[in-house]
Amino acid sequence: MPESSRLIDLVDDRIGHFLRTRDSILLSIAPEVGPLAAISRQFLSGGKRFRALFCYWGYRAVNDARGAHDPERLEPVIGTAAALELFHAAALVHDDIIDRSDTRRGAPSAHRRFESMHRENGWDGSAADFGDGAAVLLGDLLLGFSDDLLTEALDDVSPDRARGVRREFGRMRAEVIAGQYLDILEERSWRTGAEDELLPRAERVIVYKSAKYSVQAPLVIGGMLAGGTIEQLDALREFGLPLGIAFQLRDDLLGVFGDAEVTGKPSGDDLREGKRTVLVALTRKSLPASARRVLDELLGDPDLGDEQIRMLQSTISSSGATAEVERMIRRNVDRASRALDDAPLADVAVNQLRDLTQSVSDRVA
Repeated sequence: MPESSRLIDLVDDRIGHFLRTRDSILLSIAPEVGPLAAISRQFLSGGKRFRALFCYWGYRAVNDARGAHDPERLEPVIGTAAALELFHAAALVHDDIIDRSDTRRGAPSAHRRFESMHRENGWDGSAADFGDGAAVLLGDLLLGFSDDLLTEALDDVSPDRARGVRREFGRMRAEVIAGQYLDILEERSWRTGAEDELLPRAERVIVYKSAKYSVQAPLVIGGMLAGGTIEQLDALREFGLPLGIAFQLRDDLLGVFGDAEVTGKPSGDDLREGKRTVLVALTRKSLPASARRVLDELLGDPDLGDEQIRMLQSTISSSGATAEVERMIRRNVDRASRALDDAPLADVAVNQLRDLTQSVSDRVA
């Protein structure tokens, strides 16, 4: 996908340029805030840029269908795609604090970096508290930066299109925050709910915490930026939601069974964090009461050892839940693929979206 690779390079350049303009603002306040700028750059380097790619190909799906593609006038979509990546980085910083995650992409998470800085300098108070507080502020800063960059990207866009993009961006932001709240609520309140509601509640978390903002919203934002019709935007939504669900289901499997050297996260990390995922809900449904009690007792223990992780992995696999999640991924991928059949979208973009479908659903990290 050479054009997608070029787009990633352009988005990386746009993010780098934007952050450099903000460095001078931060450093003009005080040299001590330099780490906010440095860790912002470190945290935004790398990544697969899936949200940027879906935004771009949503844009091309509409723009090319109208015969309006101009490779020399891509700044609005590049800037918007970069704004989505800044928002994603902000969400990851906050997510790692909530989940007490030590690593992100094979390196220390933001709050752990600040924590280490506190220890290395021998400052007063709790290093952990400083790390959390500083990382919350970093996430807030990146969240504000994403809005600033979106504003810049929409400078030369017609007011109607700009309003539509802003409205969709704002809706995505609200849905992610609500989905994250539902996620942490489920981890702590699941015992008080009805047993037969565990699976639908886990599926709801998938939709709002990840599926919409990882795939559907970037596609629709790109389509709106290009002036998509109701029919075109509906086609992008019908494709994006099931693919986003497949994306998160794969993520849930990787959170339990992923290779740490590939994912950049410890194997079984979701088990230590106590994530009440679809995978866990399906496992509990299949287990006898005694085995279910053992699962519930161990799930969410941050001190789980490797042997306990392997035992939980075996329990989940033997319950049939892993195979069922794989079937759910395939069903959602099929739904997404069918949504592209005869859609009023440009063929070149549809072909790229089909390629992205496989990249998202079959990934190992």
